[in-house]
Formats: sequence, C-alpha cells, structure tokens
Amino acid sequence: MKALMGYLAGLMFGLGLAISGMTDPARVLGFLDIAGEWDPTLIFVLGGAVVTTFIGYRLVLRRSSPLFGDAFQLPTKRELDGRLLGGATLFGIGWGLSGYCPGPAIASIAGLTAPLAAMLLAMIGGWWLARRV
Repeated sequence: MKALMGYLAGLMFGLGLAISGMTDPARVLGFLDIAGEWDPTLIFVLGGAVVTTFIGYRLVLRRSSPLFGDAFQLPTKRELDGRLLGGATLFGIGWGLSGYCPGPAIASIAGLTAPLAAMLLAMIGGWWLARRV
C-alpha cells in the first residue's frame, strides 16, 4: 500500500506539472527573463505549492503517524554546509541553463529532445558524483 500511495503522489505531482505548463522549459526560462518577455506563471505555481505544503504539513503532523508508515521521516539537519550550498548552486545553474528541474525533466521523457537528454545525463552524472564526494 505504501508503494501504491507513493506512485499516486508522484502521478499527481507529474499531472500538476503538466497541467500548469511547467514541463515546458520555455515557461521557466520566460520566468527568468525579467528584462524581456517575463512570464509570471512559475511564481503562481510555486506559490500554490508553498500554500499547499504549509497547510498540508500542519494537518498531517497532527497525526501520531502516517497512514501508510510507522513514523514520519522529517529532516533533522538544520545547518548550511558546503555540500548543500554547492548542490543548490549547481541545481540553480542547471535549471537556469536548461529550463528543466528534475521533476519536469522526468515528466517530459516521452517527448525526449537533445537538450532534455543532455540535462538528464548531466543530472545522472551529478547524482553519481555526489555519491563519490
């Protein structure tokens, strides 16, 4: 049941990305183009995600345990370190150059293009490198 719930959550996330247009890298790059044809769509999608998460966490964490698990798995680390800052920097550079972040990139695999393939290969290389460092 836990795996099914994970699949359904991923499916909802992917559908949300597709419906909102966030699988289109031009939409993301349009948001980053503040000096040109700025597209504010991304800020509304991010705002909706923040509000949903804010409310959702407060409702869910009132429970003593998750519906399909033994205990909540929440992050415990609170300090900033070089690995976190370096990873966030590389993520931002990759997102700004390609217009894709991991979720939309994976959701867009059906329409694979050369830039998307390059981004996915770079992402896999980054995961591999992060495990080695």
